Amino acid sequence: MLLHSKIIGDSNKHILILHGFLGSGDNWISVSRKLNDIGFTIHLIDQRNHGRSFHSEKFDYELMCEDLFNYIEYYNVINPILIGHSMGGKTAMRFSLKYPELIQKLIVLDTSPREYPVLHQAIIDSLKEIDLSIYNTRNSVDDKLKESIKQKDLRNFLMKNIYRTNDGKLSFRFNLRSLSKNIGNIGKKIESDNQFNADVIFIKGENSEYINESDKESINILFPNSKFYIIPNAGHWLHVDNPNDFLSVLLSTI
Repeated sequence: MLLHSKIIGDSNKHILILHGFLGSGDNWISVSRKLNDIGFTIHLIDQRNHGRSFHSEKFDYELMCEDLFNYIEYYNVINPILIGHSMGGKTAMRFSLKYPELIQKLIVLDTSPREYPVLHQAIIDSLKEIDLSIYNTRNSVDDKLKESIKQKDLRNFLMKNIYRTNDGKLSFRFNLRSLSKNIGNIGKKIESDNQFNADVIFIKGENSEYINESDKESINILFPNSKFYIIPNAGHWLHVDNPNDFLSVLLSTI
């Protein structure tokens, strides 16, 4: 099956953007417009079980790599720049190691190849408590989420996944059941006997611990032409926390 995307522009220079866990391509619209302004066609891709892409009981990085391969083949995307944030960054790293000939440059946002513990179980548990047949307005869903998720920005991010179906009922765009079942795969280590020898840019938030100094050794083994940038006053959602500095760095590295 083919991944859903929003394609902005008609240039023969392409950038593919992969969102993070529980996100979608729509989270990157403002960034995509800036990239389109400098002459790129932008593909805002929804990964499987997210956004408007297909749902599947299976969910891991090998499958997401094959999804991306099929997408690139279907649209005949030649020599793109691949950008991935968090979970999307892990997909992007694995893809570039598996299909290095297909990618011009890799930009990884606030994640590394190392294994991470399960970090989102509390969010998944909060979402599973919401029966959308009972909480059938956006305000009632938000009120329920407030009981366990105090951060308004995080709630707003999650609420972007709620939509009203043709029969008037609220539903989640992501596949909560599959993501819950496969949540242990999100933090899996990216390993390979190959290297990706083209340019790789790692950008982290100053206040995030997703990329540490100790990660650079393993990063440089897999990606020997890596450069590292830090966005001040930003955490894991660096493009939201400090959009101006993030865009400045991103545009300077394209």
